[in-house]
Amino acid sequence: MKRGVENSALNMPDGMLYIVATPIGNLSDISQRSLETLKSADCILCEDTRVTRKLLARFDIETETLSFHQHSSLNKIEQIIEMLSSGKSLALATDAGTPGISDPGGKLVEAVVRELPYVNIVPIPGPSAIMSALSISGFWADSFVFLGFPPHKKGRETWFKNLQNHESVIVFYESVHRVKNCLERVSDLCPDRPMILARELTKKFETIYRGTASGILNELPLDETKGEFVVVLDRTR
Repeated sequence: MKRGVENSALNMPDGMLYIVATPIGNLSDISQRSLETLKSADCILCEDTRVTRKLLARFDIETETLSFHQHSSLNKIEQIIEMLSSGKSLALATDAGTPGISDPGGKLVEAVVRELPYVNIVPIPGPSAIMSALSISGFWADSFVFLGFPPHKKGRETWFKNLQNHESVIVFYESVHRVKNCLERVSDLCPDRPMILARELTKKFETIYRGTASGILNELPLDETKGEFVVVLDRTR
């Protein structure tokens, strides 16, 4: 069913949900279309209002903000559904990158598709840590699998063992607190598989480590305490 058709037939207000990509580090990477959307929306749904407000302040945008994150209750989703039902134009923004990709925005979009089939959901594309890392990997990525974040504790060992089952290029995120543990596990399970570890993409201290997991582990500073990481494993040979 085409979005908007049922809505027009029922003479209901046209709510809009924009999925707005924001910079993953360098604020200059934001698109003009993203800025225009954030400025014109009735309200911006933010993973962390403090982070988004810094971005808005940089570009003199004064749009109202509303928090929406992984711990948001069902009542918050119902509140957003009601706003869209009344004809509001909402922009969904994550802390960095494209909403809905390994972040809580996905469950909101799912709810809107289910509850408000007449509401238009519009992508405003832009920065993506996944695509940025793939583009500099040097790996032939005509196909790849994205796995989000590994589990923190329960299921972590099984998660890493399952990496061996994927023959295509693999992309996933890892936190600074577990990146060394991640490299140790990959080194044990996929010792010869080429990989890159991308740290702080597009930021001042962007660093790209290349090689095998054991080699990168030896190269990674012992006092590495900051940064956001993207891991890309080459396909099996």
